Amino acid sequence: MDRYPDLTSWEPQFTNDPHPLYGRLRRESPVGKVVLEGLELWMVTRYEDVRAGLADVRFSSDPRNAGPAARAVPWTATSDVSGLTRNLLRTDGADHSRLRSLISTAFTARRAAAMRPRITEIAERLVAGFRHRGEADLITEFALPLPVAVIAELLGIPGEDRHEFVKWANIYTGVEEGDAARAPEALAAMRDYLVPLIERRRDRRADDMENGSLLDALITARDHGAGLDREELIAMAFLLLLAGYETTASLVGNGVLTLLQYPERLSELREHPWLIPGAVEELLRYESPVKISPVVRYATSDLSFGGQEIKAGDAAVFSLTSANRDPDHFADPGDLRLRRTVNRHLAFGHGVHYCLGAPLARAQAEIALSTLLAGCQDLALVDPEPVWRHSRLFRGLRRLPVTFSPSPAW
Repeated sequence: MDRYPDLTSWEPQFTNDPHPLYGRLRRESPVGKVVLEGLELWMVTRYEDVRAGLADVRFSSDPRNAGPAARAVPWTATSDVSGLTRNLLRTDGADHSRLRSLISTAFTARRAAAMRPRITEIAERLVAGFRHRGEADLITEFALPLPVAVIAELLGIPGEDRHEFVKWANIYTGVEEGDAARAPEALAAMRDYLVPLIERRRDRRADDMENGSLLDALITARDHGAGLDREELIAMAFLLLLAGYETTASLVGNGVLTLLQYPERLSELREHPWLIPGAVEELLRYESPVKISPVVRYATSDLSFGGQEIKAGDAAVFSLTSANRDPDHFADPGDLRLRRTVNRHLAFGHGVHYCLGAPLARAQAEIALSTLLAGCQDLALVDPEPVWRHSRLFRGLRRLPVTFSPSPAW
């Protein structure tokens, strides 16, 4: 293997099926240098190394620890003037704990359970909108609008504004080919939207999370001196909107595609709906919606890791996709097993940056699968070759056209 393989040179094969290359990296260079969209960085691919690295405080999420190479690449947002990247994902230590505590109560398993009736209403409304046709694009008509509606309602974002925000979010995350250089433009546009929105919400905010939106509660925390300054509030709103829909949309889309590729597993779910929660965990492992750790990490000092000497300021990413297919940790990782009993996947990360929204994402995925299977029989792919979105971070589909028969008893 070349010393520094450029992942761009593997396109489109790497986007369409990254697992062969990740398998090669695990075997030959489990902690090794690669080039990702112009940045030379360390990529970690084995499960045990990924899990250890995500919890290793020597790798900082704070871009102020980045070396010159990372600072020269626009998509790392190390020199972001919008301030939006100074959010929960890009802080460490006491700052991270303070910001996380302000929103942790909004994303507990208990709150996710309380939201299930409303999530079900949204999912059923979406399915009702296309089930009479016997065909649909499950990305644009179901997997994407479901979490967008849920997080927008949670934050109090007007329905008419959602499409515009998704457009700029896709540019920032590199979903569209060639958009990496437009990251600063996307951040500026999203800030231009969020600042006046927050001001409008301040005029009619509620006093707590129970009666108002999560954004209302954050505004109240800011105004009542709870340790959240104006710029942190704006950055927090940005992160919640961005993270609140993208991962879940990919989880639902990837999950449905995978089940359609394993028709016997799909039949098993129809016959035994109680398997759905475990199936969601296996789908998270099998086709993880997030490819790598959500932000680039930076070595805070010269250090040894995975048999390599890493210099201070070096950039590193930890491949969740690769870790979740590691045969040293998962038996037959390339096989979809809905009844897999031991499944400590890393789809939501690990350590202090473990995804706060995991309970809500799980609830949405379970409801999405249940609703779709109940409303649509004989689901079948229109195109056996899925069209994957190009993104350095997310693994998700551009579209998922299917045909089906409307369930008469739904």
